[in-house]
Parts: sequence; C-alpha cells; structure tokens
Amino acid sequence: MKKILLSLSIAVSVANVSNVAARDSISIVGSSTVYPFATVVAERFGKSTDFKAPKVESTGSGGGLKLFCKGVGESTPDITNSSRRIKMSEFEQCQNNGVKGIVEVLIGFDGIVLANASVAKQFELSRKDIYLALAKMVPNAQGKLIANPNKTWKDVNPALPATKIEVLGPPPTSGTRDAFVELALEGGARKFDDIAKLRKMTADDQESIAVMADKLGIASAWKGVVAKKGVKAKGKDLVKVIGRSVREDGAYIEAGENDNLIVNKLTANPNALGIFGFSFLDQNSDMVQGSIIDGKEPTFDAIASGDYAVSRPLYFYVKKAHVGTVPGIQEFLNTFVSEDAIGPDGYLVDKGLIPLSDERYEEVSSGAKNLMSLDL
Repeated sequence: MKKILLSLSIAVSVANVSNVAARDSISIVGSSTVYPFATVVAERFGKSTDFKAPKVESTGSGGGLKLFCKGVGESTPDITNSSRRIKMSEFEQCQNNGVKGIVEVLIGFDGIVLANASVAKQFELSRKDIYLALAKMVPNAQGKLIANPNKTWKDVNPALPATKIEVLGPPPTSGTRDAFVELALEGGARKFDDIAKLRKMTADDQESIAVMADKLGIASAWKGVVAKKGVKAKGKDLVKVIGRSVREDGAYIEAGENDNLIVNKLTANPNALGIFGFSFLDQNSDMVQGSIIDGKEPTFDAIASGDYAVSRPLYFYVKKAHVGTVPGIQEFLNTFVSEDAIGPDGYLVDKGLIPLSDERYEEVSSGAKNLMSLDL
C-alpha cells in the first residue's frame, strides 16, 4: 500500500511539473515596489529575445509568496517579487507544498518614504514621531501604553503642524508595509527607554519581562506571546507586537497595492501623507516630496550609504522546478541580474533602484546564474 501511495505521489508531482510546459510565457507576481523594475526587464526581454514577454502582476509581497508557495504546476507562478526577505513560515509552506528548490535573488535596495504633495510644506520627522502618529498603542505621561490618542501632528510633536494625521499606506500583505512598521514604527518605539530595555531581555529574563510588561500595562500581551512562543519568548517578541501594530481608527488609511494611486491622492489632498518606495518618489518628484526622517532626506546617496534610516533590500524568488519547462526562465533570470540592468550604471538604477556593491553584485550574479537553492 505504501508503495502504491508513493508511486501516486511521484506521478502527481511529475504531472504537475510537466503541466507547466502548457504555458509559453513566464508568470510573475508579488511586490508593488519591485513591480515597475520587473516590468521594465520583462518588456526589454520580450523585445530583445525570441521569448514572450513575461506576465507581471502586482499582488503585494505577502500575496505573491502565498501564490508562489502553493506548489508547482501551470496554475502557480514561476517567480515572485518581494520587498522583504521570505519569512521562515513562508519558506516552510513552500517546502510542505513541494516547492523544494527556491532561488533567492537580491537585486538592490530601496528607501521607504513618507511623502506629501510638493505644493505643501515638507515634513521633518523622527522615527519617534512616526511611531507616536501611527502606532496602535503609545506611552502616556506615566509611561503606560494606551490606545493612541493623537489626532494631529502637533499632538505628536509641538514643532509639527496642527493638521489631522492622515497617512495613506499599503495593506498588511505588502512588503513595503512590513518594512515600514519594522524600521519606522518599531524603530521609533525603541526610542522610549522602557521599550528599549524590554527589547534587550532574553528568554532567560522571563520574570523581568513580566515585570516590565506589567509596568507598561501590557501584561495580557506578554501572556499571549508566551502562549505562542513558550519559554523561548524574548523581550523583542513583545516589542514586535507593540511596536509594529498600526492604529485602526482612521489615521492610517489602507490604499491598496497601487503606489501610483497613492501619489495621485496626495496631489489631491495636500494635508495627507503617503507611504511608498523611493522609486515612486523619484519618478514623481514633480508632484510629491519625501519627508526628512531623522535629519536625512530620502535621496539616492543617503539610501545607498545607509544614512537614511528607513531603507530595505529588494528580492525576487524563482521556482527551480519550473526552469526548463516554462520557456525562458533562466534567460530572464540572467537578463535581470545583468550589469546592464542592476549594475551601477544599469537602466534600473535610472528607474530608482539603489544598486548593490561590486562584491555583492558578483555574489548575487553567480548565485542566480547557477540556480543556487536557498537554505534557511
């Protein structure tokens, strides 16, 4: 019986992979931030080779990885773009669904901007300001975490304008949102001493964490973390919960995965701010301007040097099982990692991509061309 089941399993897997050959073009899903870069490469690839131009869809990083990890076969995408690295839970989902060979390709870097209309006054914010404006819970005068009461930017910081906090941003499936809440919101939360101390507490400090959680008024949140993580729970696990939770009272407005739509809404409402990648700021600099964060403007040089605090890596992932079955995947991969595309003078750099260092580029290029499988 076991032999029969094994034979059936192998037969189904082989059938799924061979069915991919029914498609004659590459299917790409994923990040809205990587989407314009992938689209440019896809268009050039279609014009300069004998292969069809890949079909590129913007589904968000999380949505793309969910589709990518469903399995192998014609109904699943070959490549997914991501504005963050694949999570362990997603990697395990891929493995469980038979997606065993995953090629990870780092293409460059991007900054996340908090922008407003160019006709309005440019904002100067700290990550602490951003946390106090957009986090679900913030400290009160006694240091207890309470539901965010701040209605205007002046409530956050007396030096800021008395305009209503209104920020248009991506949904939870977006890698841009994942990176923003980690780098900006949690980064701002850690500016508070008690939260910074909490983050340094290890799994051996269970009692101290419980005391600090009680002091902050979030004992129930700590119990929830312990229930999920067990005795391995650390202070930073609790900080993730309180630092990355976005308020849901209308100050943060989910505007979908279409960053161009956010840009258009900002020009129509000069009092609002929007969250998107640097490339969209670069392409729409006549309409919107990036806020100064922690004293640094979101410029190409500031992001490349690491001086701009809210920046992140950009990736795409390739399903190795589909290489050789869907025409052109290896060739497209080689095109994407070519110097012409992502090198220091590449055409994607002209579109706003922050390039890799020479050493990192050689490593990435070699791994992509040799289809090196990811092992987390």
